[in-house]
Amino acid sequence: MRYLLFTAALFAGYVLRAQTFTLRSDEIGGQASLKQAANIFGCKGENTSPQLSWINVPEGTQSFAVTIFDESAPTGSGWWHWLIFDIDKAVRELKTGAGNQLNNVSPVQAIQSKTDFGSTGYGGPCPPAGSGRHRYVITLYALKVAKLGLTADANPALVGFNL
Repeated sequence: MRYLLFTAALFAGYVLRAQTFTLRSDEIGGQASLKQAANIFGCKGENTSPQLSWINVPEGTQSFAVTIFDESAPTGSGWWHWLIFDIDKAVRELKTGAGNQLNNVSPVQAIQSKTDFGSTGYGGPCPPAGSGRHRYVITLYALKVAKLGLTADANPALVGFNL
């Protein structure tokens, strides 16, 4: 009987170590809604960034960054919808609307840099008519540095390079 308990304890320890860094959302799960959609270029959305949370943070993480990128945009280089970085290592969630810097929901000291809309903060999806289906990629980065050393004026390519 002791042998079986010991084996189960070893297995439980392995399972805990094997858990993966996971990004979740209570609001989105495969398709954006009008809540997240932009309110420009003929779109009539609310332009509200989605709630995002994460678990099983890798050891040694000093900060986080989140990006939203439309790889299907008909620009030849995609379209950056949101870049937020220098998120403190203790943070585990971006609340709904964190992409609007005026409502003070974003984590303290996090930086939201310029998107391809030419402004800082979240800019929701609004694919051009006739451009087909678009794939929006939300990426969460666990970084080994506390700060990227960039400002809100940084363009998406510079942020991506530093990430």
